[in-house]
Order: sequence, then C-alpha cells, then structure tokens
Amino acid sequence: MAGMDSSTASQTSRIVAVTGAGTGIGRATARAFAAEGARVLAIGRRAEPLDETAAGHDRIRPLVADITAGGEPERIVQTVLAMHGRLDVLINNAGIVRGGALGTLAPETIVPQIATNLIAPILLAQAALPALEASGGVIVNVSTSVGQRAWPGSSVYAATKTALESLTRSWAVELAPRGIRVLAVAPGAIDTPIGEHQGLTPERTAAVREWQLARTPLGRIGRPEEVAWAITQLAAPAAAFITGVVLPVDGGAVVA
Repeated sequence: MAGMDSSTASQTSRIVAVTGAGTGIGRATARAFAAEGARVLAIGRRAEPLDETAAGHDRIRPLVADITAGGEPERIVQTVLAMHGRLDVLINNAGIVRGGALGTLAPETIVPQIATNLIAPILLAQAALPALEASGGVIVNVSTSVGQRAWPGSSVYAATKTALESLTRSWAVELAPRGIRVLAVAPGAIDTPIGEHQGLTPERTAAVREWQLARTPLGRIGRPEEVAWAITQLAAPAAAFITGVVLPVDGGAVVA
C-alpha cells in the first residue's frame, strides 16, 4: 500500500472485538480502532446503542450478545472468524457496578458483577485463545483505578476489577510464549453513563462526581476518548515489547 509503512499497514488490517461497545469507553474504543482502519465487532446486550456506535462508521459491525450467557463467548469468537477469518485484538471492556456496604449485599448484587466483570472476560479470552495465538494477538482488559485503592460502598465492583488486573499480569506471563500480549487500562473518573446504569439518582451521581473530582489531581472528569486512545496505543503493533502493564488513565488519582 503506497505511502504506508509496515506497522501502519498492520494496524489498519487488524480485526478487533470490543465488549460493552454500546456506550462510553466501549463506544469510543470501537470508533478509535475503526478510525485507524481496523475492522471492529462491537458487542453489547442492546441493539439500539450498538447501532448508534456503528452509525457513520462502516468498519464497525454490531453484535448483540450477553457475554454472561452460556455459549456466548464461543458464539462471539465464531462470529468474528466467520466474518473476518481472524481476530487480532480482544478488548474486555464490559462491566457493571452495583453499590452496597457489607451487611447489605444480596446475591443479586454480588453475582451479576462477578459474572460480567470477571467470569465473562475469562471465558471470552479462553474462547478467543486459538485465534489470538494464530494472529499473535493482544488482549486489553478494562479495569478501574479504584481497583488499586479502597472504594467503600462498591467493594465488590472494586474487587472484580482488582482480580481482572491480577489476571492481566498472570496471563501476560502465561501467554507470552504463545505470542499473545495482555495489558489493562485502569480508568478513573470518566464521563460515561455508568452511574445511570447503576440506578443512581441525579443528586447521588453529582455527589459521586464531586467526590471523584476532589481526588483527581488534574481537577476534571476524563473523556471516554482519552481512555480509548490509551487502549489503541497499548494494542498497537509499535507497542510489541509491552505486556503485563496496567496503565492508569485517571488524572493522577491513583498516585495522589
């Protein structure tokens, strides 16, 4: 391809799967990869948000799937391979938050978070393993900066994300001999609908934002596009010697 070096050509021909792609960081990530020329499978539970993600982006294809349902990780990978014949990058972004202090936690609060934030990424990565090995691919897990510090009232969420970071490091070592890199980004306070999905009132959401701002040295809420940039850079062929890293994208919150 004239005027394009080999690393750029490799970047633009890649096939990327992004979970939780209907809103927020997942949507921004799908669009960021598509803007680089990759072909993207945008995965989520609701068709309408996925269609909005793909609107105006002919390199993005939506796939409605519940990553926690039996057989869905395998179906997702089979769909990618049927469409494109390969998979180069898997972004485990889907996540849910359910608040609650110890003593108030019911199974319906605990179980969905573990299923979505922890078990589903494991099973999806496992299903994708042969394809990623064939392509010398990359897994990027989306954690949270609260995984590295206390978050009273959301302990289960923080625990699932801390576990995801541990998986990132373990998989990086385990899969390096197979040519697969594994990384994570740990977003801080980002302007996404996660509070609305959690069922918070506007007043409670505002209070959470105030708390986050007070603990973010850069003094503002981040944008999904800023997290997406970090994900695309870690997954880029030029980052081929980086693995096992958990990169905070949090305005300095973790180090404050």
